[in-house]
Amino acid sequence: MTEKLNKKIFIFLIVILSILNYLQCSKAKTFAESSINYESEIVMEVNSKRVLYGKNVSDKRYMASTTKILTAICIIENCDLSSEVTVTKDSVGIEGSSIYLQAGEKLTVKDLLFGLMLRSGNDCAETLALFCSGSIEKFAELMNKTANRIGAVNSNFVNPHGLHDDNHYTTAYDLALISCYAIKNPDFKEIVSTKSVDIPFTTQNTKRHLLNKNKMLKEFDGATGIKTGFTKKAGRCLVSSCERNGTELVCVVLNCPDMFERSKELLQNCYNEYKTYKLAESDNIVDFIKIKNSDNKCGVYMKNDILLPLTQEEKNGVEIIYQLPEFIEAPLKKDSEIGFIQIYYKNKLLFEEKLFTIIDVR
Repeated sequence: MTEKLNKKIFIFLIVILSILNYLQCSKAKTFAESSINYESEIVMEVNSKRVLYGKNVSDKRYMASTTKILTAICIIENCDLSSEVTVTKDSVGIEGSSIYLQAGEKLTVKDLLFGLMLRSGNDCAETLALFCSGSIEKFAELMNKTANRIGAVNSNFVNPHGLHDDNHYTTAYDLALISCYAIKNPDFKEIVSTKSVDIPFTTQNTKRHLLNKNKMLKEFDGATGIKTGFTKKAGRCLVSSCERNGTELVCVVLNCPDMFERSKELLQNCYNEYKTYKLAESDNIVDFIKIKNSDNKCGVYMKNDILLPLTQEEKNGVEIIYQLPEFIEAPLKKDSEIGFIQIYYKNKLLFEEKLFTIIDVR
């Protein structure tokens, strides 16, 4: 009897240990998967570049076809949009998304930009890159130079379309900066906000009808763009822009399975919480600085209005501080950089803008 009881207890213990081991393994697997498949997310206000929400914003990520945001602004800034481009065999048959360009057909730069941004044409990306710079390598140099000028210093671009390369990466923060910069360009904004367009198919003597892949334009009030993206290693990526009541936001989600729904949620939350307020006006003299060895003073002003998204609590408690030298020395030209206006809330710097001399100092 005792032997049978001991045997049952032993079997019971074995079962319990097996269950505990299974649960532990499942927990470890879940943690491992979550550590690999996490998202990067950010919402940034276009003018001030203030980050309203962020998660893993500085992690280096693959970004798939959202790469084309930088490609497009590089082309717009360096090419005549009305220029005619002849498609060569070098940019035909590129893998992935395509508008199926044929060698010998002729389109304008703007036509190709529509193919690039509405249908994510990798063939359009290579055609534009070769037209602009002569080679993919030289165009990548232009992309990196432009990104660095914008402030996106933790990114590296090696191609114009975003097909996977281990050395082709960005961060959510950098991609938001690039997108904020690009959406302020009227030509870029026109293209990425277009829901559908017809462009020529000259070798077939017909037209291509392009529908924008970005569902945000139809499904989210105020949406103005920008670009979808997907590769197996990058996951689903989306950069969205939206403008409501004078507040323009950019939202970036990288490696996000429900990219459209998540972007809507993040943008709506920020519109619910923040409103844009004008805290200072451009061209008004904000202070005067003594001129050394003179009884005169020099006026100081800012070149841009300060429009800043704030919560109601922040609006009631912001502090404006001018960081200026005690005096200046002649000679000094008009519009010389002389200091900063800074916006603080509870000792946290929210924003700063440069200040300039309003006259020549002699």
